[in-house]
Amino acid sequence: MIQPSELILTPEGKIYHLDLAPSELATTIITVGDPDRVKKISKYFDSIEVTAQHREFVTHTGRYKGKRISVISTGIGPDNIDIVFNELDALVNIDFERREIKKKLTSLDIIRIGTSGGLTPDVKVDTILVSALAIGLDNVMHYYSKTDKIFKRDFAKAFIDHMDWNPDNSVPYVVAANKELSEKFSSERTIRGCTITNVGFYGPQGRVLRAPLWDQNINEKLSTFEYKKYRITNLEMETATMYGMARMLGHRALSMNSIIANRATGTFSQNTKKAMDDLIKYTLNKIAE
Repeated sequence: MIQPSELILTPEGKIYHLDLAPSELATTIITVGDPDRVKKISKYFDSIEVTAQHREFVTHTGRYKGKRISVISTGIGPDNIDIVFNELDALVNIDFERREIKKKLTSLDIIRIGTSGGLTPDVKVDTILVSALAIGLDNVMHYYSKTDKIFKRDFAKAFIDHMDWNPDNSVPYVVAANKELSEKFSSERTIRGCTITNVGFYGPQGRVLRAPLWDQNINEKLSTFEYKKYRITNLEMETATMYGMARMLGHRALSMNSIIANRATGTFSQNTKKAMDDLIKYTLNKIAE
């Protein structure tokens, strides 16, 4: 039996942070960072059956072209991914009444729609980028065991050596996207990426306002790294943790980003709303195929 302090349920029998009951979740899920982006996706649904909100976690479950989909906002950062993915898994794989893990487990399809900044000139603004690999600079996955089959350790070692990585920061890890989802959502409209997931927006991503950086050349080092024909394409704050948590729990995950800025060229999208709307419609139609 899983104790009440570990599996926290509301008086209505819903999972605590997401405020959802198992019946209110679809097995195909779109995650977004911004709570306001949920309604920008669900407005395209043919019908909406569930709406829920607790803190930054907003959920709409409905149907698009006959396909049942849940859209959930995670907020920003790897720590929130840890909360959301554990609770999504609990909703389908734990019996809330008995507080026991189910004998038959369910695998979810989880597709992230986000925005990101490109690191090299060839990653053009307004491009849809599919993250084939993600390099995690957070520590979330290191709190879990059984990661040997998840991490690409040779890739991580090459990255650590190239970056002359400060071991006091974290231990970088590398995780791949689900292959089937990556193939399904890729097309002539997308590019393949290797994504850095970091723990902050300013210093961790090489931005300087008033606080000085430990490594002022971090973005230059990132943009010159190459291993097994992969180059780092973009920076954001969720993808690697998503991939790690999904693989550990037996789910399929993919991260798709609209590139709205390019750090190498200093350019920014002239119409971020259109760029995101194009990605939303592209993703929904791929799910419905």
